Amino acid sequence: MNPNQQRPVVIVTGGSRGIGRSIVQRLHADGYAVLFTHSSSDDDAASLVASLDPERRTCRALRQEVTAMDAAPLLFEAAEAMGQVTALVNNAGVTGPLGPIQALQDADLDRIVAVNLLAPVRLCREAARRWRGRESRSSIVNISSIAARTGSPGEYVAYAATKAAIETLTVGLARELAADRIHVNAVAPGTIDTTIHARAGEPGRAARVAARIPLQRPGQPEEIADAVAWLLSDRATYVTGSVVAVTGGL
Repeated sequence: MNPNQQRPVVIVTGGSRGIGRSIVQRLHADGYAVLFTHSSSDDDAASLVASLDPERRTCRALRQEVTAMDAAPLLFEAAEAMGQVTALVNNAGVTGPLGPIQALQDADLDRIVAVNLLAPVRLCREAARRWRGRESRSSIVNISSIAARTGSPGEYVAYAATKAAIETLTVGLARELAADRIHVNAVAPGTIDTTIHARAGEPGRAARVAARIPLQRPGQPEEIADAVAWLLSDRATYVTGSVVAVTGGL
């Protein structure tokens, strides 16, 4: 067997920064070959691949807008060139600018829905089409948010709405695809200390909201990666349709 085909392959969207980067690092350490996407962060993506697999046999970056209509088949075809794809992690997400609903612009709304909901649905659909009838287990993990429960009033309610939809998608698909041994779960992070807050317009947001978190601190991306790794592991073979909250007690 070709060396790069000895590892099961996982697709991780939005894998060059923040939570996605930690997921890529953890799953690669756990023995997966990883194909991850990014939309514009070439330097971050290249540094991640170089740190994990300089020869690019078991970790590859693909610059691809997940919102493109043909993104799902393109990603799966690229990943299948690395070996058997057994898992999909829908991590790519955007909050849009922080602010009340009346300040939300249509362009931002369209992108929030396209990245956070439409792209994961298309990727889940592609996985279901390709994995149907397998004898072995395959897994999808969707990254949600505590915002699905809180609604994030005054900050990003549209983002929160898409994450609530992702959780409903997770439950429905888990029940629909169980007969095909496709497990579908979600991880719902709380406030995590990443650059997503700066991109939304408030770099210090994670520290600002820490006082309302029972554990009195924002989470770290590695803590979300741990939950994803567990859901993909053989220790979670009876888990499907679950939303694992990693929120510091919120």
